[in-house]
Amino acid sequence: MDKKWKRIIMTVIGIVFTGVAVGILKKAALGTDPFTAFVTGCANAVHSTYGVMYPIVIGILLVAVFFIDKHYIGIGTILNLFIIGIVADYSLRLLDFLYEADTLLIRGITLIVAIFVLCFASSLYIAADLGVSSYDAVALIMADKKVAQYRFCRIITDVICVIIGYLLHATDCVGIGTIITAFGMGPIVQFFIKHAAGKILSERR
Repeated sequence: MDKKWKRIIMTVIGIVFTGVAVGILKKAALGTDPFTAFVTGCANAVHSTYGVMYPIVIGILLVAVFFIDKHYIGIGTILNLFIIGIVADYSLRLLDFLYEADTLLIRGITLIVAIFVLCFASSLYIAADLGVSSYDAVALIMADKKVAQYRFCRIITDVICVIIGYLLHATDCVGIGTIITAFGMGPIVQFFIKHAAGKILSERR
């Protein structure tokens, strides 16, 4: 397969499954990812909704990324902006139809699945290098600037999002899942980039 098409396919699959993972996280109801908590907190602060605030926050970050390092802006950035929210909503509806997360065990299993799907999906479109979400770009730019390795930069940005989200009363979005993704997502994504996504990209038929 031509490498260009492989990168496009990886980008699309990665973004779609990121949306699926967000839906699974919401189904688990044990805390969303840090950026969702941050956006929800911002929405609370101005008495708005997540759906309205998400493109605003992403747009502000997009402008900043454009002036700092526009290399990370591409087709993946645009798809991320318009696809993830829709896919997450439909994924949650489908999961609600399929089963009830009415016990802590089921919610815990759902959370674990969500985290690994989210990290693997993120590794696909990051490795494809056709543009990432403006929030993902922040940690990548920090790593490029030698602030620290990517996994540590991601922990820094995620922890900041959790703290701000919590202070802005997004308490329903903050839970054990938020803490796990804040401290674990960076290292897990980096693992998948090295051992899965990177190898998929380099394979030749």
